Amino acid sequence: MKRLASFVLLVIFSVACLVPAQAQRLTPEQNARQSSKAAKKQQKMLKKAEKKQRKANNKFLKAQRKATKRANKDLQKRRRGR
Repeated sequence: MKRLASFVLLVIFSVACLVPAQAQRLTPEQNARQSSKAAKKQQKMLKKAEKKQRKANNKFLKAQRKATKRANKDLQKRRRGR
């Protein structure tokens, strides 16, 4: 009885393993669709990264301008104090 049950389970698992292998075959249209989706996703991520980089750069430039302005203001104060 145990041998029969194990044989039946073995057959079921072997059939179950074969089904996904057949389902993974892609047609050229599906492959093209997947690759275009991947390309779009890559472009979107690049665009997002570029936007983040621009934002960080603008933030840095603003901080730099503010620091320069503050330094010039302090310099003017020191010159007037003499």
